[in-house]
Amino acid sequence: MPAERLRDYCSTALRDDLVAGFIVAILLIPQSLAYALLAGLPPEVGVYASLLPMLAYAVLGSSPVNSVGPVAVVALMTVQALQPLAAQGVPVQHAALVLAAESGLLLAAAALFKLDALAALLSTPVLHGFSTGAALAITCSQLPALLGGAAQGSTVPQLLQSWWQAPRHGHLATAAFGVAALALLLLARRHAQPLLRRVLAAPTAALAARCAPLLVIALAIVLAVAVDAGRHGVALVGRLPDFHLPLGWPPLDAALWVALLPAALPLALVTFVSSLAVSEGLALRRREQVDARRELAGLAAANLAAACAQAMPVGGSFSRGAVNAEAGARTRAAGAWTALFMALAMLLLATPLAWLPEAVLAASIVVAVLGVVEWRAFAQAWRYAPAELGVMLVVALLTLLTGAQWALGVGVALSIGLLLQRSANPHVARIGRVGDTEHYRNVDRHAVQCTPGVLALRIDESLLFTNARRLTGVVDHHLAALPDTRRVLLQMSPVNSIDFSAYEALRALHAMLAERGIRLDLSEVKGPVMDRLRAGGFEDWFRGRVYLSHHQGMVDAG
Repeated sequence: MPAERLRDYCSTALRDDLVAGFIVAILLIPQSLAYALLAGLPPEVGVYASLLPMLAYAVLGSSPVNSVGPVAVVALMTVQALQPLAAQGVPVQHAALVLAAESGLLLAAAALFKLDALAALLSTPVLHGFSTGAALAITCSQLPALLGGAAQGSTVPQLLQSWWQAPRHGHLATAAFGVAALALLLLARRHAQPLLRRVLAAPTAALAARCAPLLVIALAIVLAVAVDAGRHGVALVGRLPDFHLPLGWPPLDAALWVALLPAALPLALVTFVSSLAVSEGLALRRREQVDARRELAGLAAANLAAACAQAMPVGGSFSRGAVNAEAGARTRAAGAWTALFMALAMLLLATPLAWLPEAVLAASIVVAVLGVVEWRAFAQAWRYAPAELGVMLVVALLTLLTGAQWALGVGVALSIGLLLQRSANPHVARIGRVGDTEHYRNVDRHAVQCTPGVLALRIDESLLFTNARRLTGVVDHHLAALPDTRRVLLQMSPVNSIDFSAYEALRALHAMLAERGIRLDLSEVKGPVMDRLRAGGFEDWFRGRVYLSHHQGMVDAG
C-alpha cells in the first residue's frame, strides 16, 4: 500500500508540489530573515524556523496549502515577550525556545482535550483590531531600521522614548536604501501584476508579481556590494553562520518557563486562531475541508520542532499560503519540499545575503503587514454595530500602546461583556396573525390580526441566568396594556436552551399569572428544551398547554 500511494503521488501531485515548494521557498527567504530580526533574534533563527517546523506540520496538519513558519504577528508577540527578560540579562534566543516549547505544549494540550472551540474567544472585532494594531506597531518598530535610527521598541511609547534618547535619529545612506526599497515594493504590489499580464497568463503573472520582493532584494544586494555600503555605515545582515541544523532541547530553567507562561497563553491562542483562519480561508477557495483539531496538532508539532531546532515560535502565513495555493500545491508534502529548497538556498546564498541592508528587510516587513490589513472592516463595523467598532478601536490602540497580552485580554473581556449585554436584554415581540395564513409576526413591523384575550409573545433568545429575571417583568409590561388578557401564549421556537435559573423564572411567571386567573401556554418548544423542562418536574406544576405549532395555540378556544 505505501508503494502504491508513493507511485500515485509521483504521478499525480509530485510536479505541482515541487513547483509550489520552490516558489514559496523564494518568498520565504527574505521573510524568514526579516521576521527573525523583527522578533529581536539573529536572522538565521528565521531560517531554522522555516525547516523542521514545516516538516512537522506536513506530518500532522490538515491543510495542503497552509505554509507554517515565521509570521509577523507571532514575531511581534515574541519580541514583546522577550524584551522584559532581555533587560534582565536573559539570553533572548534561550527565551524564544522556551516560548516556542510552551506554545507547542499548550496547543498539544488543546488538541488532546478537543479544545478547538477556544478559537471563539477571539471574536472577529478583536481579531481585526489586533491585526490592525499589530500591523501599525510592526510598522513603527521598523521605522528606525528603515531610516537608520538607533531606536528600539515594540510599542509606540517604547519606540518614541528610545528614539528621543538615541544618539542617532537617522542615517542618510541607510534611509536611501530603505525608502527606495519601500517605494519599489509598493509600486510592485500595485502595478507589477497588471504589467505582467500583458505578456503572461493571469495565473503566471500573479505568481511572478508575488516574487517581486526577491528582485528588490537582489537589486539591493548588488547595489550594496557596488558601493560597499557597510563602509558607509549602512547596517547589513552580516555573515550568516555556516548552515547546519542545530538540534537540542530548550533550556530547562523552571523560572524562565514560569516567567514566559503568561505570554505563551495568548501567543498559542493567536497562533491557532490566525492559522485556522488562513487554512479555512484557503480551503474555502479550493472547496476543501480543514480539521480544526488536526490544525491544533500540526501547529503544536511545528512549535515543538522549532523549540528543538534553535528557532522561534511559528504560525500559518496567509501570504505564503496564498502563493502555495496559486502555485498549484496539491498536498502537505509541498511544505516539505519548501523546507528542502530553503535548506539548499541557505547553502548556496549565505554569502550574498550577508550584503543585504537591514533597511531593505524592514521595508519588506512594512509592505507585507500593511498589505493584509482590512481597513474597510472599520467602516463596515461602524454601519453594522458601533459597539463592536469600539472593541476594534480599543484593541488596536492597546496593541499599539501596551502590547499584545493586554490588548487581547481586554478585547476578550469586552466581547464577553457585549455578549452578556445582548443576552441579558432579549428581544421579546408581541406577535399577531398575518392575514389568513398560519404565520405570526411582530405587531410593530407588520399588519397583523390579534386575538382578543390572548397575549402572544415570541421570545427571541435562549433563556439563561443572564436574562431569566426579566421574563416576568416583560410579560407584566405587556399585560398592563391588555387588562382583558385570559391567556399568555409564549412562542418558544427561538429558544435553543434553558438553564435552571430560567426554569425557576418560568415557574414564577406561571405562578404570577395563575394568581391573576391567566393561563400560561407554550408553543413550538424544541425537543431538547422540553426534555430539560420535564427533567426538572415541569409537568408537576405546569397547568397550561403545550402546542406543536403556534397557530394551534391561537385557534384553540379552550
